[in-house]
Amino acid sequence: MKKIMNISYKILSVLLLAFIATGCTKLDEESFGRLSPSTYYQNENEANSSVAGIYQSLQQMQGVSSPWTISVEGTDEFIVPGRASGGWFDPNNIDIMQHNVRADNQTIAGAWTNVFSEIGIANAVLESLRSSSSADKFKVQIAEARALRAYGYFYAMDFWGNVPLVTVGKIEQNNLPVTTARADIFRFVETELLEAVADLPAANTVDKATYYPRLTKEAVYSLLAMTYLNAEVYTGTAKWAEAIAMCNNVINSGAFALEANVVDSFKALNKGKTREVIFAFSIDPARNSGSNAYILYSQPALDQQRYSLPFAPANGFSTQKEALDRYETQDKRINLLQYGPQFNLNGTPLLDTKGVQLNLVNCISFTAAADNEGYRVLKYVPEGVTWTGPYGNNDLIQTRYADILLTKAEAAFRSGNTGDALMLINQVRSRSNATNLTSVTLKNLEEERAREFIWEGHRRRDMIRFGTYFNTTWTFKTSIDPLTKGIYPIPVTQLATNPNLRQNPGY
Repeated sequence: MKKIMNISYKILSVLLLAFIATGCTKLDEESFGRLSPSTYYQNENEANSSVAGIYQSLQQMQGVSSPWTISVEGTDEFIVPGRASGGWFDPNNIDIMQHNVRADNQTIAGAWTNVFSEIGIANAVLESLRSSSSADKFKVQIAEARALRAYGYFYAMDFWGNVPLVTVGKIEQNNLPVTTARADIFRFVETELLEAVADLPAANTVDKATYYPRLTKEAVYSLLAMTYLNAEVYTGTAKWAEAIAMCNNVINSGAFALEANVVDSFKALNKGKTREVIFAFSIDPARNSGSNAYILYSQPALDQQRYSLPFAPANGFSTQKEALDRYETQDKRINLLQYGPQFNLNGTPLLDTKGVQLNLVNCISFTAAADNEGYRVLKYVPEGVTWTGPYGNNDLIQTRYADILLTKAEAAFRSGNTGDALMLINQVRSRSNATNLTSVTLKNLEEERAREFIWEGHRRRDMIRFGTYFNTTWTFKTSIDPLTKGIYPIPVTQLATNPNLRQNPGY
């Protein structure tokens, strides 16, 4: 698959020329002609290489400065303050974190471009696959393309609610798409995933060493579980039973289990080997196959010394006291957060050039934070990493088995089955040596997800579902918000490009 992903860049580069300039699903005629069924898709390898281009584009949605960023910004687990020493000051990010987003926010506009570029690439590849004279041989690839496009629309639906629904590879300028209601986008995502899953292999039927990281049935069931868990937000109608059914499909497969430690799923040494990871993006910057920049953008510069890194981290992304305070002292997951006095791996103090030990403290300034302000999250550990400049080769984790267990726990609780909910939440807690609960509440479920999935892109979606995104405050968010803040505005650049689109309420 990695070889195929490298080949895919030839296809991806053609497609990106068509999409990236507008951020919309517009494909220019010349580019589309070069990717026509008459000139491509003659065998399975060619089909795979183009589908790999969709994976590559979706992968970019989880990296830094991407839709991943707006999935954690504005929550109580993530800050990126401007530094007094220079750098990182960006009013666009600060507005998101303070829930003061406007339609001209450039971070939101960049995320839109990212999401709809992935959708557009999927549309073009899918249209060509279906038009191929060998289409009947490409059922798996067509299913992958449909599911990957549905992934893009899941994020579009989650971030912006009402968005244009486009399923063709080329949009005519005299027939631009209109805004489609969020509930209709939900039904499209649901239908596409349910139909795609039938043609995908089960995890237990493939050779993981060669098939990873492609979609399996269980990966799609996992996305369906996440979609159903949030169905009431998206459509007004809860689908707890459906969420449980999708989780059971994954659990009953027997293909997945919790690793001994949370961090095991994020180690470069475990690429494609961990039983906890259900879906991930294979990263190999040495072969131009993606990059993992979490350490570059998150860690303090002195971590170059601590971990013998070939670069000095940029001291940006941070977390805060609200996140740290969720963990019990014996909870192993607290070790993924860096806070207080810092030490080298050999136990000696981590000192700067003046002999002062680094002491990470809670961030108190959004616009002029000291270099030691803000706690850090280190899930993509540098252990065993192969570096290409400042970029690591840890695979980017999209879905873990722990998410299935906690999704089923929440859906079971909301359905009145507190016994199953308690058993499942304690299964996750026990892995990290957290104290077993004797009873369970919605607050327990929300906070457990916050502990387990910090910086994995779940928190904004979870806070909206539980209501805490609106009715609570934290360090840099000081006001109660209207429910309209549960979706972002349609970027003004998109409204200008396509007058058929309609702005979301409240913006």
